[in-house]
Amino acid sequence: MDILLGLLAILVVLGLAFLMSNDKKNINYKGIGIMLVLQLLTTWFMFTTEIGQNIINGISAGFNKLIEFGSEGISFVVGGFVTEDSGVFFFNVLLLIIFFATILSVLTYLKILPAIIKYLGGIISKITGLPRVESFNAVNSIFFGQSEALIAIRTQFHHLNNNRLYIVSASAMGSVSASIVGAYLQMLPPEYVLVALPLNMFSALMIASVIAPVKVPKEEDLVDVTDVTNDKSIFEAMGNGALEGGKIALIVAAMLIAFIASLELVNWLIQLVFAGVTLQEILGYIIAPIGMLMGIAPGEVLEAGAVMGTKIVTNEFVAMLKFQPMLETMSEKTIGIVTVFLTSFANFSSIGIIAGTVKGIDSEKAVSVSGFGMKLLIGATLASILSATVVGLFL
Repeated sequence: MDILLGLLAILVVLGLAFLMSNDKKNINYKGIGIMLVLQLLTTWFMFTTEIGQNIINGISAGFNKLIEFGSEGISFVVGGFVTEDSGVFFFNVLLLIIFFATILSVLTYLKILPAIIKYLGGIISKITGLPRVESFNAVNSIFFGQSEALIAIRTQFHHLNNNRLYIVSASAMGSVSASIVGAYLQMLPPEYVLVALPLNMFSALMIASVIAPVKVPKEEDLVDVTDVTNDKSIFEAMGNGALEGGKIALIVAAMLIAFIASLELVNWLIQLVFAGVTLQEILGYIIAPIGMLMGIAPGEVLEAGAVMGTKIVTNEFVAMLKFQPMLETMSEKTIGIVTVFLTSFANFSSIGIIAGTVKGIDSEKAVSVSGFGMKLLIGATLASILSATVVGLFL
């Protein structure tokens, strides 16, 4: 029965995307079908085979080792201040972003990451029939944040019509940056965070390809990614990566302060009219129907829906902090589904981030992004639901 409900949820998600499509005749059904099969095979392989489990454990162990290295740096600088629980999250979670951003910057300077991303993007383009720029950007979005991923294809922007612009923006919103994955791993089960990365890449491409289909002539289907870094030495790359990571950590901290405080304000205002009612509870009831289709148990669906709704109206960090205390009481299936759903940038604030980035690249195209901003958020949310549902089929 759970499998049938999960398959129904997938059909509902794809059906909603179809209703939103602006060019139903040119939808690449073959490519979408291939990506759905790849999602199912990836999840099956990772969760049900010994090799897949070893891969997840190996990647998780690698991240944990990097977290240990990062923690040494944090301890040297602020170790004496970490004496109360109130300081642990910022020092032991957010400051790790600095170290991970440094590693990404060095790997980019050494041309290792660009080569991997371009190669994987080419494979995806070949087997799905999607244009190369869109495929490259989808893989790139796994490693870099929304702004960085779009900036990496800035030389291609003059080729992008509104549909192609929608797809690259959806990929940026539907994924997360590798620089903050280490922070996620400190908060939620690593196996679900890690499997969410490839699943969300495919989901974002699938939903966006239904909503905004594209057909690009072969002679125009080129990826020319130049000047991926301006660093002149590995030490400059390390310095710039550290500074960028520090900026991200402070931005996340500032957003958490603003969003959590605002959420409390909204709840206070609601309770002036409806005693004991919170925005999270309202969101829980709204999301409950689709949550049950995704495979969440009826007894847990309101709490889970509240966390998922919180992520949409605030951001994934706020939702993860709300979800973390529930891990001890929730079933493994619900934990897996909600964790995968949370591991993306699909929230209201991302609309502004993407529009602002595009404006810095091409002010005319920024008008288009602002115009389909809500459609972008809905599509990215559908992609998160799709990924979480696929994981639920195997739990």
